[in-house]
Amino acid sequence: MGQDGGVRASRLISLVLLLQSRETMTAAELARELEVSERTVYRDVEALSAAGVPVYAEQGRSGGYRLVGGYRTRLTGLSRAEAEALFLSGLPGPAGDMGLGDTVAAAELKVLAALPGTLRDAPARAAQRFHLDAPGWFGDAGPPPLLRDLARAVWEDAVVELRYRKDREVVRTAEPYGLVLKNGTWYLVARAGDGPRAYRTYRAGRVTAVRPTGATFDRDAEFDLAAHWRDQAEAFLRAMLREEVTVRLTPAGLRGLRYAADPYAAERAAEVAGPPDGRGRVVTTLPVESAEVAFSQLLRLGPEVEVLGPPALRARMAEAAARLAALYR
Repeated sequence: MGQDGGVRASRLISLVLLLQSRETMTAAELARELEVSERTVYRDVEALSAAGVPVYAEQGRSGGYRLVGGYRTRLTGLSRAEAEALFLSGLPGPAGDMGLGDTVAAAELKVLAALPGTLRDAPARAAQRFHLDAPGWFGDAGPPPLLRDLARAVWEDAVVELRYRKDREVVRTAEPYGLVLKNGTWYLVARAGDGPRAYRTYRAGRVTAVRPTGATFDRDAEFDLAAHWRDQAEAFLRAMLREEVTVRLTPAGLRGLRYAADPYAAERAAEVAGPPDGRGRVVTTLPVESAEVAFSQLLRLGPEVEVLGPPALRARMAEAAARLAALYR
């Protein structure tokens, strides 16, 4: 089938699914949904009728095209909660970034067409109540330039040659296992080499070239992308938070620590905190990236935290407190 035939076949399927999901639609409504002219809709309806699809035209002000009753499939045993959750199962933005927006839309349309009439409002109810915005406030303006190439390689299990820019540009032959979206940033998990450290993580925005080698690879059936990412993230945090400071926190300071410091570090500090004193204060150790970072983080807690060590950081905090006192005196 040529490209034009494939496009028309896809449009005819979409037309049938639209009629299944909305029961009656005018030629103008179908043309708007399918992004074609009304004349094209008339021709498509004739083609469907000739193919045996029971499309019926109703005349009059409230008329339009509809399918003869019974011409539909149904999803049986689906509850309302399950139907509504189904339309929250993916993120349209990231799917579009990977070039899968049309595929996701088509899949949702097919599911919508198969839903019983009593559940037909499920996607609208979900959309009115929940919106998923994955990127952070100050993230990149758009997806990485080569994200679609990476996604295609992941889907096709294609061995690729990656050019990657870090301190310098390096070239790796890699087997792309998966893509991860974390706080608006895309990462590629790929196998490059053998041994326990074969699986590596690349920031997708730093990939400068993706060249398929023409070969494919057999996936390790035991590889779990979610578990691998969780382990890597924890290892990264442990490596990054390589220093510790000792602090005394008020109850308000302990609650506010999760907003001032890294959530993982705040959680660790809460776990190892000692018993509260007579004023409710606790002494604990906080993992930090460096004394410089700790200074900026703990300064946000003001009088709710007292740095006990190391001495250099305590002296710097005392100096900052004195300068603040002088400003407000």
